[in-house]
Amino acid sequence: MSLIKKLAGETALYGLSSILGRLLTFVFLTPFLTHFFNDDRAQIGIQTDIYAWAAFLMILFTYRIETAFFKFGAEKATRATTFKTAATMLCSSTTFLVLLLLFFSSSIAHFLGYPKQSEYIIWFAFILGFDALSALPFALLRLEGKALKFATVKLINLFIHLGFVLLFLYVLPNYFPQYYDSSMGIGYVFMANLLASGSTFLLLLSTYRYPFAQPSKELATSQTKVAIVDTQLLKKMLFYSMPLVLAGFAGIVNEVLDRILLKAYLPGSSDEVLQQLGVYGACYKLAIFMNLFTQAFNYAAEPFFFRNASKKYARQLYADIAFLFTLVGTIGFLAILLNMQIVQYFIGSNFREGLIIVPYLLLANLFLGLYYNLAVWFKINNQTKYGAYIALIGAAVTIAGNLIGIPLCLYLGFPGYLGAAWATLICYAAMLMLCYYWGQRHYPIPYDIKRISAYVLVALLIYLLFDLTLRPIVGPNVWLNLVVGNCLLGTYVLMVWFVEKNRVLKMLNV
Repeated sequence: MSLIKKLAGETALYGLSSILGRLLTFVFLTPFLTHFFNDDRAQIGIQTDIYAWAAFLMILFTYRIETAFFKFGAEKATRATTFKTAATMLCSSTTFLVLLLLFFSSSIAHFLGYPKQSEYIIWFAFILGFDALSALPFALLRLEGKALKFATVKLINLFIHLGFVLLFLYVLPNYFPQYYDSSMGIGYVFMANLLASGSTFLLLLSTYRYPFAQPSKELATSQTKVAIVDTQLLKKMLFYSMPLVLAGFAGIVNEVLDRILLKAYLPGSSDEVLQQLGVYGACYKLAIFMNLFTQAFNYAAEPFFFRNASKKYARQLYADIAFLFTLVGTIGFLAILLNMQIVQYFIGSNFREGLIIVPYLLLANLFLGLYYNLAVWFKINNQTKYGAYIALIGAAVTIAGNLIGIPLCLYLGFPGYLGAAWATLICYAAMLMLCYYWGQRHYPIPYDIKRISAYVLVALLIYLLFDLTLRPIVGPNVWLNLVVGNCLLGTYVLMVWFVEKNRVLKMLNV
C-alpha cells in the first residue's frame, strides 16, 4: 500500500468521526437549534459567544502538549516516558485552571454580560477540564495509528451530546413538561456538552496507564524509570510547544475573534446584537463541510508527517499530498455553493439573511487546509517559531480586518458580519502565502503552485459564472438551479479526472 493511500485511509477513519460528527451536527443539531430558537435568535448568539471564549481557553488548557508529544514520542523507545511526563504536567495544570475558573465564575459571567448565568461558566470549567485531559489520550491513539478507536470514542461523544440535546429540548418539553425549565434556554445544550465531555474522559481514562503497561524492553530504554516527570524532557517539550501555544492563540484569534468584535461593534440593543451574532454563527456552520474535511485531514496528516519526515522521498510526498488536497477541496467548495438552494434549509428561515458570507468562509477554509499542508516544514524542522510569526501576523490581519471591515460594511449598507467574513478570508490567504514563502527558503518542497493555483481559480470562476450569470437567467426555480449547478460541478469533476487521471493514479500507487 502506498503512503498516500495509507494517509487517505487514516483520513477516512478520522473523518468518520469528524465528518459524520459534523454531518450529524449539520443535518440535525444546527437545523434543530436554529428552528427551536427561530423566534429567539439571541440564544444562538449566546452559544456563539461562549464557544468563542471557550476556544481561547482550550489553547491555554492544553498548551499544545499533544504536538510536543508527537515530536518527542515519535520513537517507540521514548513514547512511554514522554507520555508520562506530558500527562503529569497536563493533569496538574488542568486542575489549577479549573479551580481558577470556578473561583471567578461570577465575575466572568458578569464580564460576558450574563450575570444571572454564572452556572454557564461552572459547566464550561469542567467541559474544558475534561476535554483537556482527553487531548493527550487522543494524541496517543493518533500517534499509534489507532484511528478506529479514535473514531469510536469521538462518535460516542457525539451521540451522547446529541442524545441529551434531544432529551432536554424535545422529549422534556413535549412529553414531560413538568421537568422542563424554559428559562434554561441554550443552557441545556451546554449541559449536554458537559455530559458528553465527561463521558469521553471516562472512556479514555485507562489510557493514562499506558506508560506502566509497556514491555520491559521499552522501559529499559527510558531515561527515567522511577521519576514521574523527566524534567529535562519536559523543558524540551515546553520549549518546543510554547511557540505553538502563541501560534494557537493567534490562530484562535483568527477563528473566533470576529464573534467577540461583532458583539462589541454591532449597533443596537444587547438583544439585537446577540440576534445578529446568532445569524452569523448559524451561517458560519454552513461552511462546515470544508472545515470538517480540513480537520479530518489534519488529524491524520500531523502524525503522518512526523512519521515520514526522515524518509528520502518525504518532500515529494508532501507536495503530492498538497496537490491532492487541492483537487478534493475545490470539488467540495463547488459542491456546497452550487447546491445552496438545498443547503440553506439546514438553518431556520430567520437566519438565512446571512447566507452572503458562506462563499467567503468556504474559500477561507480551503486556504486554511492548504496552510495545514504547507505548515509541515516548520513542525518537522524544529522551526516552530515561524508558526508563531505566521499566526501572529494572521491575528493582526484579523483584528485590522474586523475593525475596518465591520464598520465599512455597516456604512455601505451591508450587514456588519460580512466584514468579519472578509477578514477571515484575507487572514487565511495571508497566512498561506507567508507559510509558502518562508517554507521555500528554509525547507524547500516542490509544490506545484501553478497547478494548485489554477484549480482554485477555475473553481472560483465556475462559482462566479453560476452566481452572477446563470442564476439570474434561470430565476428562482429551485430544481432548475440545482440542475444547472450540478451540471457545472460534473463538468469540473470530469475535467479534473481527464487532466489529472494518470498523475493521481501514479501518486496513489507510489
